[in-house]
Amino acid sequence: MPAEARIRELDQRHTQLESRIEKELKHPSADTLHLAELKRQKLRLKEEIETLRRRH
Repeated sequence: MPAEARIRELDQRHTQLESRIEKELKHPSADTLHLAELKRQKLRLKEEIETLRRRH
């Protein structure tokens, strides 16, 4: 997969995770462990995106 396509895919997943995190935060009984996992996933995606952008 070309780098540009991979970056777009990762950006899309990053945006989806951001939406899920925002949705979870709106619930008064948000599961903090689940929220932390979503944030870790989002950070990993961000790091991978930045690595690909630096290489490209």
